[in-house]
This record gives sequence, structure tokens and C-alpha cells, in this order.
Amino acid sequence: MLTQSVHTADAMTLPDNDPLAAFADRSLLIVDDDKPFSTRLARAMETRGYHVQVAESVAEGVSAVEARAPAFAVIDMRLGDGNGLDVIARLKERRPDARGVILTGYGNIATAVTAVKLGAFDYLAKPADADEIHGTLMAQPGERADPPENPMSADRVRWEHIQRVYELCGRNVSETARRLNMHRRTLQRILAKRAPR
Repeated sequence: MLTQSVHTADAMTLPDNDPLAAFADRSLLIVDDDKPFSTRLARAMETRGYHVQVAESVAEGVSAVEARAPAFAVIDMRLGDGNGLDVIARLKERRPDARGVILTGYGNIATAVTAVKLGAFDYLAKPADADEIHGTLMAQPGERADPPENPMSADRVRWEHIQRVYELCGRNVSETARRLNMHRRTLQRILAKRAPR
């Protein structure tokens, strides 16, 4: 379901040193079928001055681009009805100057290359936070965003990946263990622990 921001980002005045202040159009489309994530990200990006619209599928994302191509986009690679690369490709056709970032929990070099060839401004592995996404959207063409001040530890990234696969497997421990090529008891121990920092 396509949702439009109802917050007062229009009235927000950004500090002069904020790179977003240089953009007259601050429209941002978030396309992600993980509703808790997209809701948190939308709020966080609104507080940074973006005018946010959220879509939950490829079809909704393409429809939003057709209605009004945004200046910025954050698009999940894998969506319930297809591939987020279709949305980024359509966005670049409609608005070549748009800055789009592809997010995925299934990062690999081939997909990153494809995303950039189709017009993605950059490629970030999930879970990416709002600061990292904002920094990437504001980076100058050809330059990488600054690395995050407090990046997640390797243990935390691993834990997040396991949790995502576990959720995608319908919280079925046996199926998750099979897909991760991990012993079932080892997985149970990991799932029983708190998230590492």
C-alpha cells in the first residue's frame, strides 16, 4: 500500500552545512516490504528533511515513479512481487538525475554491479541505518560515502542475517539451519542469545 508522508517536512529549514539544503526537491521514495523497517526509516529520513513516500512492492514503486519521479530513492532488492532493480531502472528512465540506493540482505558483487549499471547511485547491505543511507544519498558522484562512525560489529551483522533468514523461513529452526548450512543446536543457541553489539 502506497503511503504519503503526513509530517511537516515541507516547513523544515535545514542548516546551511547540511548537504540536503542544496537540493530544492527533497522527495524520497522508499520501496521495501519490511513494514517495521520502512516505517522507522521513513520517520528517520523525515527528521533529516526529506519528503517521504513509502511503497511496499515493485508495482507500487513503479506506479509512484510514474506519478512523480522522486529526487531520491531507497529500494530493497528483493520484494514480494519481484526485483527492486526494476524500480531503479524505471526511475532512471523517468529522472536521470535521481539518486537511488539499493538495499539488500543478499549482497554480492554481481548484484552490486548490475544495480550500478541500471542507475543505482550506490548499494548498501541490510541492515543499513538512516545515517548511512543519508550519507550515501548525499555523496558526490564517483565518491564513496564516509564510513559510519559506529558500524555494526561482524558478530552483529551475522546475527542480523541469521534473524532475517529465520523470519523468512517462518521461524522454522530446522529449515533455517538447513538453509544456513548450520547445525540445528548451534542455531538454537544463537537464537536464544541477545543480539551482540
